[in-house]
Amino acid sequence: MHLQTDRQRSTIRPLTDGNLVAQAAALVGMSAWSCDLASEALEWTPGVFDIFGLDAGTRFERQDTVALYCEESREAMLRLRAGAIETPSAFSMEAQIRQPGGELRWMRLAARTRVENGRVVQLYGMKQDITQDRLRWEDLRRLAENDALTGLGNRARFQSEFLDLPEGSERLARIGALALFDLDDFKGINDRWGHAAGDTCIARFGQRLAETFPNAALVARIGGDEFAVALPATVRPAALEMAMRRRLGRLVTQVEWQETSIPIGFSAGLAFLTGSPEAAFAAADAALYRAKRSGRNALRVAA
Repeated sequence: MHLQTDRQRSTIRPLTDGNLVAQAAALVGMSAWSCDLASEALEWTPGVFDIFGLDAGTRFERQDTVALYCEESREAMLRLRAGAIETPSAFSMEAQIRQPGGELRWMRLAARTRVENGRVVQLYGMKQDITQDRLRWEDLRRLAENDALTGLGNRARFQSEFLDLPEGSERLARIGALALFDLDDFKGINDRWGHAAGDTCIARFGQRLAETFPNAALVARIGGDEFAVALPATVRPAALEMAMRRRLGRLVTQVEWQETSIPIGFSAGLAFLTGSPEAAFAAADAALYRAKRSGRNALRVAA
């Protein structure tokens, strides 16, 4: 590698041109803001107005902008803000907001505190519009967690959102039962009409499952023709079983494929959560196989 001589080298000078700094920050969608804690007066650079969907001449107070944060983001921002003022310290987060026109946006928020005489007097920092980054991330997440054929959750999502939930967790407490479904004589469908017809039957059955159980915590395709539905813990087990039996008729129907009506049926196993997710899965799976041995369109409930 060629090294420059001392005469050729030059000192890197600090960048003090405020306009150039602002222009460079704008290239990556970054904008500055500050909040005076005594008066709660806000100061924004133009990019922050754009993120919130407000005109620079808009008359507003801080609570008006806080109201634009979506609930979960607002709670997190207020908690982090209070902690930074109390400590004092800095914080950063990603927040979702809803502009006055209704459009949802995502921003990255970074904040620091300015202290005078031992008191925090100002919060300041940067805000960056990351909406497109979030949309790309959501697309990647859907590809990773959703089954391409049905659009339902896949086996990996079933693992993370059900099987891996620890006992006693809040998320698991919201699930009352697990139902497993398996198409009857699916091999016969493939053998008679071909795999394209079989894929169509799987896709239609998955769609009907999602429509039949709209309040389910999760509907997933966990195998070739096997599905799982995590049912909410909103009613007693007996009532849940009755409601499920009433709905099962919606799943037994014909699938239209290339001017042919293909009949599809299923077997189902139901287990109520009384212990670990793995135990409920094993119980529902055993009930499913009892249903398959008993005939078409059958439901069995784990003892």
